[in-house]
Parts: sequence; C-alpha cells; structure tokens
Amino acid sequence: TPVQIKEFGAIKKIDFSPVPPYNYAVTASSRIHIYGRYSQEPVKTFSRFKDAAYCATYRDDGNLLVAGSEEGSIHLFDISGRAPLRQFDGHTKAVHVVGFLSDKYRIFSGGDDYSSNLWDIPSATEIVSYSEHTDYVRCGCASKVNADVFITGSYDHTVKLFDARTKSSVMTIEHGQPVESVLLFPSGGLLVSAGGRYVKVWDVLKGGQLLVSLKNHHKTVTCLCLNSSGQRLLSGSLDRHVKIYSTTSYKVVHSFNYATSILSLALSPEDETIVVGMTNGVLNVKHRKPEEREKSQKKRQPAYRTYVKGRTYMPRQEDFCVSKPVKRVLRKYDKLLKTFQSSKALDAVLEPPIRLYTPEVTVAVMQELHRRGTLRSALAGRDEKQINLLLTFVARRVIEPRFTPVLVTVADMITDIYQPVVGQSAIVDRQFLRLQEAIGKEIDYQEELLEVLGMMDTLFATFTEKRAAYLEENKSNGLTETIETNMN
Repeated sequence: TPVQIKEFGAIKKIDFSPVPPYNYAVTASSRIHIYGRYSQEPVKTFSRFKDAAYCATYRDDGNLLVAGSEEGSIHLFDISGRAPLRQFDGHTKAVHVVGFLSDKYRIFSGGDDYSSNLWDIPSATEIVSYSEHTDYVRCGCASKVNADVFITGSYDHTVKLFDARTKSSVMTIEHGQPVESVLLFPSGGLLVSAGGRYVKVWDVLKGGQLLVSLKNHHKTVTCLCLNSSGQRLLSGSLDRHVKIYSTTSYKVVHSFNYATSILSLALSPEDETIVVGMTNGVLNVKHRKPEEREKSQKKRQPAYRTYVKGRTYMPRQEDFCVSKPVKRVLRKYDKLLKTFQSSKALDAVLEPPIRLYTPEVTVAVMQELHRRGTLRSALAGRDEKQINLLLTFVARRVIEPRFTPVLVTVADMITDIYQPVVGQSAIVDRQFLRLQEAIGKEIDYQEELLEVLGMMDTLFATFTEKRAAYLEENKSNGLTETIETNMN
C-alpha cells in the first residue's frame, strides 16, 4: 500500500542519496525536504530561498546538496548544516537545472536565460558559460565515466553535449519536441531524452544516432529514471502513468497508474522504493514487498507401527523377492570432481581428517586432477595459509615410495607457480626449505642404497662363481668313481 505525503506545492524534483540510509530530497515550492525511506515527516528542511527552489541534487558521496532557485542563484548545502555553504550568482533568470560533475568539485547549471554554466565549488567562481540554446534549459545530467562531460536539454527541442575542455558543445541532438528530461546510461554510451509524448534513445558513440523512439504515453513525458542495474527504464507523464521498459527489448513490462499528473520520479539505489511527485503536491511512496519466507511447518511423523509393518514377514517359496537397490552416497570430493570444481575438490581432500588419516585419498585426487589436466589451475591462486598447508603435506609425504611419483609432479608445479612470490612470506619460504631438505635427504638415502645394492651385487656374483666351481668338481669326482667301479 503506497504512503501519501502532502507537500506545499507541485513536486518538481526527487533525488535519492547514493549512500545508506538512502534518504531522499524532495523539491517543492520554496523548500527542500529530506525524508527517510520509511518516514512520513521530513527529517530535515532547507528553506533559505526567497522564491521557488528547483532541482535539489545529491553529490556522489551524499555529503552535499545543490539546488537552483527562481531568483537565478545556485545554493550549495552541507547535509549536516542548514545555511548554504556557497552561493553561485551568474544566471539572470530562474535556474531549473543543477548537478555535480563526477569529479565532485564542479557544478553544472542551466537556466531560463538560455545559458549552461560550469562552476568551481572551492572558489565559488564561474569556469565557463555556454549560450548555445535558444530557449529555456530545463533538464540535464552529468556523465559518470568522464568528469568533463555534461548534457543539457532545452525547450528549443535540442539536447546538447558539452565538454568542459572545449568552448562550445561537442554534439547536438534534435529531439523534435521541447525536452523535459534527459539521462545517461552508466556506461556513458547511450542517452535517453523525453519530450512531448516521446521517449528516445540515442547512441552517443555513433555521433547521436537514434536507436529507438518510444510512444507509449498519451501526454507529455516529464521525467525519466533508471534502476540500479540499468535493465529497466522508467518514465513518468502527465497522463498519470509510470511506464517501465526493458532496456534490452524496449518493450513496456509494467505500468503504474496514479491519481494526477506526474512531474517527478525517483527509484532508490537498491530498487526497494519508488517515489513519485505529482502536480497536486502529493508525494506517493511505494515499497517493494519483502519476500515472504516459507513457514517451515513440521510434518507429522508416521506412527511407529508404520516402520515395523512387514518386518517380521518371512517370504514363502512361491513369493517373488525384489531386492531394493542400494543408494550410493558420494563423498564431498567425488561430488566436486563430478561437477569439475577442481580447486574445491583439492580443498576438500586437504581437510585434516582426510589429509592426516587417509593421505592416499588426497594423493589419488591429485593424480586424477593431473590426469584431467586441471591440477595446475587447482594449485594456482592460493593464499599464504593454503600454500603452507599444501607444502606441509608434500614435504611430509613425498618420501613415501607409493606417493613419490605424484607428489614430485605436484611439488614441481607448486615451485613453478609460486616462484615469483618467494621472499614475500617467511612461512612459505620455510616450507620450501623443508621440502628441499626432505628431497635432499631422500636423494642421499637413494645414493646410499644404490651403493649397498652394488656391494650386494658383487657379493652375489662371487657366491655364484664359487658354487659353479664346486658343482663342477663334484661332477668330475663322481664320473671317475663310476668308471673305476665298472672296470672292477
């Protein structure tokens, strides 16, 4: 249900603070009211205006607020104070457009004297003035990508793009009707203008080429707004409707209907609140419905007899028995391997219960990752703690013959990947030294074993020669005795 707040006059501008708690500034009559998101009374009021106030706009950090006025001056307010910090005088008629450039230290403005000016905040001086429009300047916006670029729209049917580094506009776009509102997409490449019954989208990077023209309203479109992701474009009109377009297809995906003509419209940075200002001074605030969590109702458990039913039944000879298939439960690392999450699978087998008590599982997963060709990517991108854990495991288990072939490959990859960061962490360096020491000792053992094997081979060779000689001697003795017996 929307909240209705009555203001003193027609609501000309609504602007949300870009920082939490996302208060919003409402410009109506000669006052600027600051409302909390859920408050129905203003939490702060700026009323130091002799006549009507226009276009109160927040700076990107939410600390400053700038507003134009009917008498032609621009006022800069600190959100925590009440009196203006700065006053900029230079326009000769009402200033309907003010805003901050993205560098936060300059202000652009547009007035009914047909001029568009740029101001320096610290010195409160005018930097440059452009007098290219031939009618009232009533809307504008600044680029978030380039700190020198801002755009103004005028009742002379044109939209002009200015660059603070040049002395004249760098692009002029002909809208075709008096321009009431303009906005830039966050990327800075697309421009949207509203005037008459039309909302038009232009490609700035292609020199102001018209991409699409939308005619979904029956009366003048007065205000435009984008959601936080840039996927929805909102437009408000004097026909009492707010239309919501998809920015991919530019089709109307939703529409809101209000009591009277709409002059201003704003959407909170989290897309949770939509605020609409109308000509009769009513502020309409709608909040997104919070997602209802499903109430977890405890299911009634079956009776005990349900579980024991049929347990005691003994099958007869003529019965046909169907065996129930046993459900296989995959372990965590098997599930991760099945879904090709190599790095997470390696993390799963490096947990203490597996790493300490079943190291063969850890090594088997490493071998499988190597077979798949994803071992290097699983080892890469780890922090100091994870590298320390890996090196500890490898240094401890690399000397076991059953693990050596796999862990030597792992050690080689770790060394190759993390060689550039050696010297940045004492813990990792110490583990590398431990690994080097373990491998050095193993090589020494292998050399000693080879020496022992050589000695044993020599001994076995000597034993073989002696045995062969002994057998020959026995054979010769036996033959002589046989011959002598036969002769006798």
